[in-house]
Amino acid sequence: MTTTVPSPDGLTIISRSVVGGELAQRALTGALDQWYARPPDTPDGWRARAQQTADEFAAREWRRHLAPAFDAHGKAAERLARAEVVVTTGQQPGLFGGPLYTLHKALTALALADTLERETGVRVAPIFWAATDDSDFAEANHVGVVAGGAYVELRNTHSDVADGTPMSATPLGDVSAARELLERACGSAANADVVQALRRAYAPGTTVGSGYLAFLRALLEPLGIPVLDASHPAVRRAAAPVLQSALRNASAVASAVDARTTAIQTAGLSPQVAQVADLSLVFVTGGDGVRQRVALADAARVARDADPETLSPNVLLRPIVERQILPTVTYVGGPGEIAYFAQSTAVAGALGVAVPLVVPRWSGMVIEPEVARALERLQLGIDDLRDPHAAERLVARRGLAPEVRDALTRLRETLRREADTLDALVHDDESLRRSVGSMRATAEFRVERLERRLAAAQKQRGSPELRDVRLAQASLYPGGAPQERVLSFVPLLARFGEEYVGGVITAAKVLATEIVRGV
Repeated sequence: MTTTVPSPDGLTIISRSVVGGELAQRALTGALDQWYARPPDTPDGWRARAQQTADEFAAREWRRHLAPAFDAHGKAAERLARAEVVVTTGQQPGLFGGPLYTLHKALTALALADTLERETGVRVAPIFWAATDDSDFAEANHVGVVAGGAYVELRNTHSDVADGTPMSATPLGDVSAARELLERACGSAANADVVQALRRAYAPGTTVGSGYLAFLRALLEPLGIPVLDASHPAVRRAAAPVLQSALRNASAVASAVDARTTAIQTAGLSPQVAQVADLSLVFVTGGDGVRQRVALADAARVARDADPETLSPNVLLRPIVERQILPTVTYVGGPGEIAYFAQSTAVAGALGVAVPLVVPRWSGMVIEPEVARALERLQLGIDDLRDPHAAERLVARRGLAPEVRDALTRLRETLRREADTLDALVHDDESLRRSVGSMRATAEFRVERLERRLAAAQKQRGSPELRDVRLAQASLYPGGAPQERVLSFVPLLARFGEEYVGGVITAAKVLATEIVRGV
């Protein structure tokens, strides 16, 4: 379906529903409340939840214990210092800060914290949990940009990474060529502060995790968003009690996850996280710096003997850890995270701790003026670009010479007219009618194939319209995927700065108000 694109005179930001699998989509409708903590639906309900959480943490000195892991400065430090509760979000490291949704999650957390504070009177800070303890290098080593009107993937080609190595300990390698291409994609009028922060963070000798952490802090702290380093010893120490409990109760936790996974499958849905038999939800980092899941058979021994600072949670246990060490009112998540919370809540039940709450992040399209003008010239909407080939075929067919299009139209009209005539003449003989129908279908297919070949030849010759299509596709659906999951946020931030950040925050505040008021 074609959608209307606003005026192409400035940056356009369009809110859209978070798109994910069926499990996440049904969870967002409230249809799976048996597996999820239900969010309050009034400001009074949120006020009560926030106050209960604040009271729970009043004597815990969580800020002091975690201060080294925050290392917060400026507005971020000020907001953290006065906060009674927090709204959290987070993401594992991505190259050069990762794709658009990484920044959008942080801005959603800010918008929700502001809205909760305004609506409830409770002091709320947004927190970004930088999952530098993650060991998925394949997820962290790439991001996309639009360069020369086409989608280009930037990659960290460093290959000497042992499986299980946390990103905090994974050498960055030489990413100078990729960084230079990213800087060129920012354009000549780029915001110098963003580019300089990028260069400082991704300098030689750093790690994947520390580069990510430094870059996000440079961008988010001035907005009042503290960034927590998940691999910092202070976080490990704070998390040790819940991790040790998860090991001591590893069999019960595994049984709870198995039961929940079976329930999800019985409901005809696909669990987000595959349960691995005989393994706990806790990693232990060995002397070689590599993380390994603790086997159920070894869980009690590791809980008793291992250095607590060597322990870390897997994805299902992480929301439990976060809720136990921070006064978290809610977590802001994407569709994949919303889906795995269906299993995480079973873990909380098995451990007898607070069940974490998740609400959706803001999702949408950011359309640059050049792309909006291309869509206007093409008379296409953003959804017309979803299929990576359909729009090109449509425009290529439009580009056929008028006499060619007219000849194809006359050919189709003649075929339909004469086939109808033959069908009427043999209407008493069903076998002949089938033959006429078969001939008609074959002829229509051949005319369609001829038109495709003519359009393909037009595509090869190229045209301004096809260049517009390719630019729009690269910007909105690179490789057929939504831009927010693929493209780097750096060029937008460098070119549009406050217009981009402020626009997303404004859009996210609409979502935040709906969440707090239960709309």
